Amino acid sequence: MSSLSQLEPRPVKSSSNTQDDIVYEHIFDAILEQRLAPGTKLSEEALGEIFGVSRTIIRRALLRLSHEQVVIIRPNRGAVVAAPSVEEARQIFAARRVVELAVTELAVENATPESLAHMRAMVKEEQDAFARGDRGSGIRLSGEFHLELAHMANNTPLLNFQRSVVSQTSLIIAQYEVGHQAHCSFNEHEILLNAIESGDKSTALQKMTEHLDHIEAKLNLDGDSASTDLHVVFSGVAKKRPGRAR
Repeated sequence: MSSLSQLEPRPVKSSSNTQDDIVYEHIFDAILEQRLAPGTKLSEEALGEIFGVSRTIIRRALLRLSHEQVVIIRPNRGAVVAAPSVEEARQIFAARRVVELAVTELAVENATPESLAHMRAMVKEEQDAFARGDRGSGIRLSGEFHLELAHMANNTPLLNFQRSVVSQTSLIIAQYEVGHQAHCSFNEHEILLNAIESGDKSTALQKMTEHLDHIEAKLNLDGDSASTDLHVVFSGVAKKRPGRAR
């Protein structure tokens, strides 16, 4: 299991990171890396101790995650990591197919040499993570590839929707993936980038469809995975947690 002491939070697109931004990004990373198991209770008290911030800040971060439907806030019972049912999983994948194809089409139209170079560097980083056995970071980078593709598409509403379905898909994989099959998404990502760079919209859409087919084929929708212990998941945060604020 990877530790946050080995991983910086994902950058927040703002002039400065607020404390709830930082908490939000740590939890979002843990979901993308599948270190937080579906159904995990997200205790405001425990998270406040882990991050060294007030429960008000924790509550704001959890509310943002609930808007993306990766956290469920239950009245009088607190928050938990979402645990999609089989039917919900199928619906989420169906929604992801729609948004991914729309993103891919726009990415072909809006790709620049700079954005393509940046994404190729991400693919190399993803490949290196899997090669050294860091599956958690590889999975996170795989999800971030798709978020960056939405940035390339230059459509903010699609990016917001993409962020939600990518993180929900990560939960589904943690819950329903059959074993830990060999991961080859970085090869498919590279093939997809080649199609986008060539301006071949038809091939790019075909490659994205095949990529999503392969992701879904690894799931059982008819193990040593994530943890439900918040202190284990965020074991590396104490060394660089934000200062307490109210």
